[in-house]
Amino acid sequence: MEWFTAPEYWLSRLVFQRALAAVYLVAFLTAALQFRALIGERGLLPVPRLLERVPFRVAPSLFHLHYSDRFFAVCAWSGCAVSAALLAGADGLLPLWAAMLLWLVPWALYLSIVNVGRTWYSFGWESLLLEVGFLAVLLGNDEVAPPVVVLFLLRWVLFRVEFGAGLIKMRGDACWRNLTCLYHHHETQPMPGPLSWFFHRLPRPLHRAEAAANHFTQLVVPFLLFTPQPVATAAAALMIATQLWLVLSGNFSWLNWITIVLAVSALRLPDTAPRVPEAPAWYVAVVLAVGGLLLFLGHRPVRNMVSRRQVMNRSFDPLHLVNTYGAFGSVSRVRHEVVIEGTADEVPRADSDWREYEFRGKPGDPRRWPRQFAPYHLRLDWLMWFAALSPAYAAPWFGTLVERLLENDRETLKLLRRSPFPPDAPPRFVRARLFRYRYTTWRELRATGACWVRTPVREYLPPTRLAEEVHRP
Repeated sequence: MEWFTAPEYWLSRLVFQRALAAVYLVAFLTAALQFRALIGERGLLPVPRLLERVPFRVAPSLFHLHYSDRFFAVCAWSGCAVSAALLAGADGLLPLWAAMLLWLVPWALYLSIVNVGRTWYSFGWESLLLEVGFLAVLLGNDEVAPPVVVLFLLRWVLFRVEFGAGLIKMRGDACWRNLTCLYHHHETQPMPGPLSWFFHRLPRPLHRAEAAANHFTQLVVPFLLFTPQPVATAAAALMIATQLWLVLSGNFSWLNWITIVLAVSALRLPDTAPRVPEAPAWYVAVVLAVGGLLLFLGHRPVRNMVSRRQVMNRSFDPLHLVNTYGAFGSVSRVRHEVVIEGTADEVPRADSDWREYEFRGKPGDPRRWPRQFAPYHLRLDWLMWFAALSPAYAAPWFGTLVERLLENDRETLKLLRRSPFPPDAPPRFVRARLFRYRYTTWRELRATGACWVRTPVREYLPPTRLAEEVHRP
């Protein structure tokens, strides 16, 4: 059955599988360390409340059978353990059927988490990890050569990721069409990285060239993935280089890394594949049947891409088997940040001793330089960026966040870089203010050492205490 397999992609499959396992590991670690404060029994958006009104058929999840924080922790840490085993190559030590089941475990566990994660898990890279992770189940292990059908489906996902993102930009903000979006993007992106300030200060002609190169990589290069080698390898390599550029320019969780992993599957790496027996008939049947189903389901994202009302980052089925992707269809021109402060004073006044809560990744103290966190995902920090765009984004959870800060809740405070109050002395009042942030100029940076300049805009949440109704923004 020579038509069914592509032995020349043996090494590409190996690198793809190990890299995907590493992304899985980061995703499960993120879930294990943050879930209690975000979606736990006393979380900002508790899972039990969701399970009361959302049936299994709408959001398939193990947690429909049982939920407790302890059980969630077991699932998340089990996902870490299985991902680490796959990273170490455990699937290569098992029979083909067992290796497929082993790859199915992290997919099922992460699907269970995403389907109860609500707003905290609404990002495109969650569905992308699940779609790619499901294809990894079909990719086989050392007992068979990589199936052509699965390699094609991986390229098809990569095509949709890149081409969909390119279309959403061209149809969205006019600044993408006139090549000026990057005048603002590096300053206003959700979570800048340590080099974002320098990217922002690049000459504007270079920003325009960067935007044009982005359009070429996302709107032209994806079609080359389906051309003969070595053109397809060159296209995938160019995508990898572009994604590494994005890694340097900001913190985008594992979006760039999972895209790189996908591109690796299209590379034809120099390798001498070992001789293996033909793929068993049951394996061929499973791959062809599931592959045909996925191709059929793919008409939904295709219809979305060609639609003038294209949407981004949406799943078309509860198993997240096929999804649509895209990012930054519009770019903010001004950066706003919500700054949360507390005071121990009995009566809150403008001149009270207001102390600022420091987040791990989002801008706060103008002198604190951004750090590199990606591929680790700081979920609260990302949602605070959306909260600054509009209070409506934060309405379901911001009031509860304030309550937890007034309680000095230990799990919530773990999400922050630093609380200004000792564990045994919580604040009496908490407030939030909206600030405008901009990067300093070269002269301001040399004079002050500060990365940001911030100016107050308005009150976001008035001083609130536990004894009163918590006013949501």
